[in-house]
Amino acid sequence: MNINKIYNESCLDTMKKMEDNFVDLTVTSPPYDNLRNYDSNSEWNETIWKEVIKELYRVTKDGGVVVWIVGDATIDGSETGSSFKQALWAMECGFKLHDTMIYEKNSSTYPAHRKSKRYTQIFEYMFVWVKGKINTCNLICDKKNKWAGHKDFSGILKNPVPEYSSRTNIWRTITSFNDKTGHPAVFPEQLVSDNIITWSNEGDLVYDPFMGSGTTAKMACAKKRNWIGSEISKSYFKMAVNRLKKYNFYGKED
Repeated sequence: MNINKIYNESCLDTMKKMEDNFVDLTVTSPPYDNLRNYDSNSEWNETIWKEVIKELYRVTKDGGVVVWIVGDATIDGSETGSSFKQALWAMECGFKLHDTMIYEKNSSTYPAHRKSKRYTQIFEYMFVWVKGKINTCNLICDKKNKWAGHKDFSGILKNPVPEYSSRTNIWRTITSFNDKTGHPAVFPEQLVSDNIITWSNEGDLVYDPFMGSGTTAKMACAKKRNWIGSEISKSYFKMAVNRLKKYNFYGKED
């Protein structure tokens, strides 16, 4: 199959074209309990996401990673827990749950009212699944140390504390620094870029089964990775292609 291309179809149809052990890294955000209208007649339910995750395991290379960013709807006074069900199903399919990370937003679209019964929702889960023993992990070291330059008084540390250490598994990301595309839920570019840097190397193949407005493809190009995307919506497919063409990241269409 062709790489560096978005396929205007269901990701299940795209993955059928892939051989086993084909993709180095998947970075994606599925439809979240149908919380938004994604301009498509397709449904998103347990039967579908189970098949998607099962296929992702097949097409992921040994040692490859899937980053699955997801949240839950609140229905009849309870969060659905779909995110946890998906993580557990991924483990049943053979993935290891390498890390349960948190994507913390810098602001909330709908802050809680003072009389609300819940605090403001400000984060999403970022599950990191790995197939077998992880191949690539380039930790980002941008957490400034308060005690930089000091040594441990116990004498255990021979060298002084470095100025920067690897960040924690809670990533705070500014959501507004993106191209204005018209998509209802644009992936934050920095969030995608940081995951691509961490879990892949230059020349690797990055996949997004829910490409949306094309952020994963854009950041893969910017970081010198190859990529493939699936987008079932015709209008979002066109939106993503036009966005990538603006940066000369998309070649001629078939």
